[in-house]
Amino acid sequence: MQRDHGGDLDRARREFGAGDWIDLSTGINRRPWPVPALPPKAFTALPTAEAESALVEVAARWFGCPASHVLPMAGASAAIQLLPRLLPRGRAAVLSPSYNEHGASLAAAGWQVTPAPDLAAMEGADLAVVVNPNNPDGREWPPARLAALAAGVGTLVVDESFADPRPDLSLAPALPANAVVLRSFGKFWGLAGLRLGFALARPELLARLREAQGPWAVGGPALEIGAQAMADAAWADGEIVYHSEASLRLDRLATGAGWQALGGTHLFRLYGTPDAGAAQARLARARIWTRRFPYSRTWLRLGIPGDRGEWDRLAAALQG
Repeated sequence: MQRDHGGDLDRARREFGAGDWIDLSTGINRRPWPVPALPPKAFTALPTAEAESALVEVAARWFGCPASHVLPMAGASAAIQLLPRLLPRGRAAVLSPSYNEHGASLAAAGWQVTPAPDLAAMEGADLAVVVNPNNPDGREWPPARLAALAAGVGTLVVDESFADPRPDLSLAPALPANAVVLRSFGKFWGLAGLRLGFALARPELLARLREAQGPWAVGGPALEIGAQAMADAAWADGEIVYHSEASLRLDRLATGAGWQALGGTHLFRLYGTPDAGAAQARLARARIWTRRFPYSRTWLRLGIPGDRGEWDRLAAALQG
């Protein structure tokens, strides 16, 4: 299974040259939370249980769930890699098209992976994987519908990596016993380099995940920054407002260039173009990198520009 991803600026530079690139190929917030100076012990000492507990308490309030349901991990990707190896192998239904690491990780762990076009097609699977809101098309499902799906499958995994601006979509506050919710920190807070994420599940499964990822999986700086950032409600509210408006602005620019708006989230938008390769190359010549998909010759995904300079460059490239 092909495991292509956004963020591959090395390929952009090889094909189109060096320069001041704007990376819109990911859904990572380009207006990151402002990291303050950290105490030296965050870097020099091993992470403490006290620092992890502080992060867990803040994260549980943000997610609206008990602290006992929260496990910090080295990115949501760590859980995506580990869960297939902790659960009994069988048939896995993966909502498709979606984030390709889910299917690839399951197949590598020996699961029989079946792409599913909708939730109804997932009924009866030993494991069902849903990204909500979905990447790359932004499809979304209310928690009640996902809870109903959980009742019809062995284990339900819901990847909510793009759900921070949409708490109404989260399954975390009323988590079924056989469900696991995955959350990313780096995307909404714009700090992907920290490699911080969360698994939300009942304590029995979290204990197995904790053992599988080993001690000190999340570093001291990530614990400190995560706790401070997730407690900053004023910053989060401002970013949700910005991205709500900015996603509409991006749609207007793209449709003005003749593209079709196909959906998306607060942090990225998906467009239908006459030729995604030509559209990507056109923007790349302006040093703006975007995301294509191997299964579509027309789909192109763009993240949200972060400031006036980025908006001006994108508008000029789309109009030129």
